[in-house]
Amino acid sequence: MSEDLQRKIQSELDSFKNTQKELQKAISTRQQLDSQLNENMIVKDELEILPKDAKVYKSVGPVLIKTELVEARQNVGKRMDYIKKEISRVDDLITSIEKKQDVHREALQKLQHQFQQAQVKAALHA
Repeated sequence: MSEDLQRKIQSELDSFKNTQKELQKAISTRQQLDSQLNENMIVKDELEILPKDAKVYKSVGPVLIKTELVEARQNVGKRMDYIKKEISRVDDLITSIEKKQDVHREALQKLQHQFQQAQVKAALHA
């Protein structure tokens, strides 16, 4: 019984650790998206203060290509919308992973409690 319980605990612990790795990856993705959104907000602010006849270039690989100011503003706006949607998606993912982590944590606590009770019983019968 004790070995079976230990295997269950180890399996649950492995699942918990995998969930933690998943959560860290999602949090890292969220931080990258935040960084990208902040960069794009700065670009948007800079584009807003430019005069209408300003020359704007966008970087495509190693080349700078002339772009209309209106088009540049639209592109940045679209990019910010996309990033915001991705942030929302990742936030939902993080919430889901945290719930899964809580389930694993509770299962681990129950298994550890059962294991401790089994040890006490074994000690009493020894």
